Amino acid sequence: MSGSAYSSVMKPQRKWEKFPGETSFYCDGRVITAKKTKVFKLTVFLITVASALFFAFDMVYVAQNLSIAVPFAGGFLFLAVLACLFRTATMDPGILPRAQDAEAEMNENENRDGTQPMANGYIPPIHSKPVQVKGQAMSAKYCLTCKMYRPPRCSHCSICNNCVDQFDHHCPWVGNCVGRRNYRYFYLFLVTLSLYCAFVMAFSAYHVVALSKEKNNTFGKALLKTPARYPLVMFWFLPFC
Repeated sequence: MSGSAYSSVMKPQRKWEKFPGETSFYCDGRVITAKKTKVFKLTVFLITVASALFFAFDMVYVAQNLSIAVPFAGGFLFLAVLACLFRTATMDPGILPRAQDAEAEMNENENRDGTQPMANGYIPPIHSKPVQVKGQAMSAKYCLTCKMYRPPRCSHCSICNNCVDQFDHHCPWVGNCVGRRNYRYFYLFLVTLSLYCAFVMAFSAYHVVALSKEKNNTFGKALLKTPARYPLVMFWFLPFC
């Protein structure tokens, strides 16, 4: 037997390799993203283009007339925003694996056990069962798609078609669900993006005000005559997304 054939026989198939959800896997399953990533690409485009204009025009003026340390601070915030964004977008948010065939059959039998059939013979499924969590009585809901009882605070995402632990929401701007495992990085992304937006708007406005004083123009005329208006307008748009 050849080496390739031996490895294909001996290597077990992992769950992500036959995963039925709307999720894409890369790097041997270590990188996870939703299949619908158009809005995420738009997010990266807006941040990158606005930052390029900001550093090409405003930061050059600020470094020459204010301090060379300001561009380094802006670069640090820019890298922090991208790092938190890509970390949120490419990690497992807390996807619960679906039930295997034997487990799904057992859950279906347990789900319909004792349930009275309807007039047409159909046995309606039971959507929840009582469970004990840290001594407290709670209800575990049954997911008809994943064929399992999901734990409390777990919900099924209709976009990714997965059950996600401590599901918060599906954010199209990061191209992923926000759940138990990536919530902290999503929060850090919002914090760093807010700080970076404030940073860009403050120094873009400083650039425009300085030019208006130098050329004896009004703030509006200076804004129209300088490239600073592009990152300023784009970063006014980002926080409302």
